[in-house]
Amino acid sequence: MDIHNNPWYIKALKFIAENDLATFEKGTHVIEEGNLWVNIIEGQLKTREAAKLEAHNEFIDLQIPLSRAESFGTRRREDCTQPVGEFDPKGDCILYDDRPTMYITVQPRGQIVFGPETAHAPMIGEGPIKKAVFKIRVV
Repeated sequence: MDIHNNPWYIKALKFIAENDLATFEKGTHVIEEGNLWVNIIEGQLKTREAAKLEAHNEFIDLQIPLSRAESFGTRRREDCTQPVGEFDPKGDCILYDDRPTMYITVQPRGQIVFGPETAHAPMIGEGPIKKAVFKIRVV
């Protein structure tokens, strides 16, 4: 997957450059209906053990911690063997009970991108967080 040629990824980067996401209200902000939006999330970070791997088919996640550092567990999706239920096409998501093989910490205002080939466990750490999750249609 070459994300750099994805027009909605390019549009997301432009949107990030032109807006202060920290000032956005919690909730969904549509940028291009059906193809690109950002969810502003406020929640509590959790332990590595409590975080579940998730993966998507139709959308790429571009995640940006806004208020504090956030860790993410990752694992190649093809190596996940313990699905929790069936793939939910409406939510474009499947969860896994597999454990991540790697952890990455992203500092506030940093970015991390997860395509359909990568299962990821977000929201790892301690304390409250405000973050932005861009949903970018796969082309």
